[in-house]
Amino acid sequence: MGKLLNIIPVSDLRQDAAKVLKRLRDSQEPLVITQRGRAAAVMLSVEAYERSERDRELLRLLAKGEKEIEAGEGHDLDSVLAEADAVLAAEPS
Repeated sequence: MGKLLNIIPVSDLRQDAAKVLKRLRDSQEPLVITQRGRAAAVMLSVEAYERSERDRELLRLLAKGEKEIEAGEGHDLDSVLAEADAVLAAEPS
């Protein structure tokens, strides 16, 4: 079973926006804003949004890598590890 969503009506947001923002920061969970009983928007803390964007970018890169492998354009593990070792060795301590 999935998580229960945090849901508040837009009137609560209007009445006490600071409290709603604190709730977002503390919970790190999305908050669904309803209007006339229907979902109208989703709010996220900045941290949750940034985490979501990083995850989305990682998934995009993984999908791109899968397509490259299918097209025979991928790199073998040994060459990737050798390149990573070279990059790490070149970094200042």
